[in-house]
Amino acid sequence: MEIIKHWIGGSPAGSASATAPVFDPATGRIRARVVLGTAADVDAAVTRAAAAFETWSESSLTQRTQVMFAFRQLLVEHEEELARIISAEHGKTVDDARGEIVRGREVVEFACGLGDALKGSHSDQVSRGVDVHDFRRPLGVVAGITPFNFPAMVPLWMHPIAIATGNTFVLKPSERDPSAAGFVAGLYRRAGLPDGVFNVVHGGKEAVDAILAHPGIEAVSFVGSTPVAQYVHGAATSAGKRVQALGGAKNHAVVLPDADPEFAAGHITAGAYGSAGERCMAVSVAVAVGSAANGLVEALARRAREVKVGPGHVPGVEMGPLITEDARDRVERAVGTAAGQGATVVVDGRGLKPDGHPECADGFFTGPSLLDHVTPEMDAYRQELFGPVLAVVRVDTLDEAIDLINANPYGNGTALFTGSGEAARRFQRRVQVGMIGVNVPVPVPMSYYSFGGWKDSLIGDSPVHGPEGVRFYTRPKVVTTRWPRPARQDAAGFAFPTSA
Repeated sequence: MEIIKHWIGGSPAGSASATAPVFDPATGRIRARVVLGTAADVDAAVTRAAAAFETWSESSLTQRTQVMFAFRQLLVEHEEELARIISAEHGKTVDDARGEIVRGREVVEFACGLGDALKGSHSDQVSRGVDVHDFRRPLGVVAGITPFNFPAMVPLWMHPIAIATGNTFVLKPSERDPSAAGFVAGLYRRAGLPDGVFNVVHGGKEAVDAILAHPGIEAVSFVGSTPVAQYVHGAATSAGKRVQALGGAKNHAVVLPDADPEFAAGHITAGAYGSAGERCMAVSVAVAVGSAANGLVEALARRAREVKVGPGHVPGVEMGPLITEDARDRVERAVGTAAGQGATVVVDGRGLKPDGHPECADGFFTGPSLLDHVTPEMDAYRQELFGPVLAVVRVDTLDEAIDLINANPYGNGTALFTGSGEAARRFQRRVQVGMIGVNVPVPVPMSYYSFGGWKDSLIGDSPVHGPEGVRFYTRPKVVTTRWPRPARQDAAGFAFPTSA
């Protein structure tokens, strides 16, 4: 059986003394085993990264962006291979995996053009014969701890910008679908990235804790659940590190009576059930306003029943299995709990087995579920289910919908379906959420903007990629200069310097 190893200093590394199973979620069978990293493995990766930083940080911006251009081209050429690796370990469809690679590649393209983002400023003659300019320098060795749901895209939010700004990187991907990280490491090597600049250490909590405590790591980027984001932020900041910590979500899509119910239902269905709902930007609550409710629920129910569920590698399949058996069981229990708490189960996806695929009898499948008449007190509303369950909450007005969203502890993404510009403007100004879509169900920003929510969806104040990513992975230097003429020497004074 394949043993998935770390990638340290430009090659696979690590013994197989302690491993964990990697499943094919579609069949429920073990397809490989992954090495579980220790503190010693993290230290080895940091040591190689620190040595590489000495030269990489002094490389020219031209050299770094040339590597990024080459890396971007390799991602294009090997998109299909990488997508199939992701699908086999995560369970999402190959088409969905292609989409995450494309969105991740956009960050690489942003990194290719970092020359403009790294421009400093210059102020001439701030005092007699004195000029001031600033520039940004890389931090050193930085790390990323990333979740299972986007094994290519979320790491690509981090390491291209970190590396292009002159840092070296240690990635700790999810041990549930680890192969994408090693594949990307190989592409970096082929693109000409020097050994030690990009490293991968697999593992669980021991590896995470070693990263958070290691004195040689200057900054940590994290995406995952809110409780773990809070833990990462607290531990890493206590160790003196910069931290990006993105947490969970409960994303609402509001539908007004003037919206086209079929248009809204189609996009909400895709946003709710795509990738089996295992997205931090998935639509998990549809807020039906006034007279929109009945027609919306009818359209959502019809579309939920039409979702094609099966193994991700099969053409035409729209939704694959969940990542683990425990995840599947947790989601199905949540549907039962919702019914017990008074919600109407309009579409019940529990117990689904894909038709025509006997090899998937033990896979981690559940079907799309649709709940109506959900209230904010119910578990199905309060909890981040991270599965293919869409809850419909009925309200009377747009202002009531905004108040509902603002009362929720999460503030990652939200959407409004309407034909009214006034309503859209009121919504986007009042709602307390970091990323907003108008007639767009999953408003993930382009790479030249930054990704980050509000409230419990972002611990601290550092979003990822875009301009915020550049700022996170660099620190400024401000230089004040005077070049007096050789024949003239200004007298030094003991008073605090001023422009006079």
